[in-house]
Amino acid sequence: MQGESTAELEQRSAAKGAAALSSLMAALAITLLKLITGVLTGSLGMLSEAAHSAIDLIASAITLMTVRVSDRPADEQHNYGHGKLENLSAALETIIMVASCVWITIEAVQRILHHKHLDLRWSVWPFLVLMLSMAVDFTRSRTLHRIAEEQRSEALEADALHFGTDLWSAGAVFLGLLATFIGEQLHLPGLEYADPIAALAVAVIILCVTWKLARRTLDSLLDATPPEAREQIRHDLIQNLEATDGILYVKRVRVRRGGSDYFVDLTLGLPRNLTFQRAEQIGFAATATVQKLLPGADVVIHTVPVAALRESVFDRVRAVAARSNLAIHDVSVQQYDGALHVEQHLEVPETMSLREAHDIATHLEAEMRREVPGIATVLTHIESEPATIAHPAQIGATENLTKQLLATALIFPEIIDIHEITVTRGHGGSASSVQVNCHCTLPDDLPMSRVHEVITEFESEFRLHHPQVSRVLIHPEPATDNRR
Repeated sequence: MQGESTAELEQRSAAKGAAALSSLMAALAITLLKLITGVLTGSLGMLSEAAHSAIDLIASAITLMTVRVSDRPADEQHNYGHGKLENLSAALETIIMVASCVWITIEAVQRILHHKHLDLRWSVWPFLVLMLSMAVDFTRSRTLHRIAEEQRSEALEADALHFGTDLWSAGAVFLGLLATFIGEQLHLPGLEYADPIAALAVAVIILCVTWKLARRTLDSLLDATPPEAREQIRHDLIQNLEATDGILYVKRVRVRRGGSDYFVDLTLGLPRNLTFQRAEQIGFAATATVQKLLPGADVVIHTVPVAALRESVFDRVRAVAARSNLAIHDVSVQQYDGALHVEQHLEVPETMSLREAHDIATHLEAEMRREVPGIATVLTHIESEPATIAHPAQIGATENLTKQLLATALIFPEIIDIHEITVTRGHGGSASSVQVNCHCTLPDDLPMSRVHEVITEFESEFRLHHPQVSRVLIHPEPATDNRR
């Protein structure tokens, strides 16, 4: 599961296993005490409590087995892990609890209608056992609930819910027994029904708990959105995601839970001019945002490229090229005669034929005019993109070119200095293809538009006096980053 190390998973599994084992031992002891006391006193209420505790005993055993398996990592057969076992164990507990309700109700109704086995033998033990049971149930219910919340275990939460209701059911039996014994002492026949009525009260409590557990279990098995994620978390999740830089909208948020693990599917609208790397960074940020609200969630993100409202004509033109997996540069847009006129450089492989390159350029230009109806004309300069690694050779007599390059730089007041000058043969090593590379230091606060103008004018001025130079590559850098 994302967001958790192996050590954290082992620690979580150990905590859940210890809680389930202690719950099982407590349930076993309480069930035996209630059963023995019920048989000795003949109390249906106590026997129903023993049946209820037996259900809890079975549930605790199922929970112990479940938590030991449900935290196993995902494998080839179970890509989403084994967390659903906790939901299945809760479903099995639901069936057992319904069966116990039916049995208790039938027995209680028969005793009330047919006056069967209403004779009780007085003993202080039922009251002591019930008080001990309530103390134990209170302690383990709180402990299980705390661990269930910490470890997000639905199986432990079901156990905690059972033991919490034991307090009420044990209290009902306590009052039923007390009323029955008082009725015998005071010769009040009506109070003899208190014990079976208390058993019915236990059945009603079990049924109420069963209904809540059944609804939650069914929701989990049907991959319904967990209750804790339906309103507040879902609202906060979308709000926090939309506040993330680069996310234009959030759509189709789907959250489901398998055992203690959350699985979240998101569809995010991102600006279509983003690079793959930037889209990946936004995906990581979105995952972190989800995991802040749903710790350890396994997040799957689907991104949709979207044309942002603030896109410029340049952005839209480049987006068309990117959509066709084409590289363009030096895009310029002019407006005259009430229309837009675009000029651009298109890079194609150097091994491509002119016919193929022209067809690509024609298709690209048509797509751009469809994307931006205001574009009247598109002029594309097709240039080859080298497909082989060049091996430029050093040439002699470079000192003169270097001196004249430095002299040309003095014409432009913005240029602070020129350094790291190299003169080589260009691509292919042709004698007529001389290439000059250099670093140019400029003021830190000079706008990029002016930087481009200065570099372009500098290159043009130098090549005007040195036509043998086919290419000048200038790397501009701020004065504070001058690394000479």
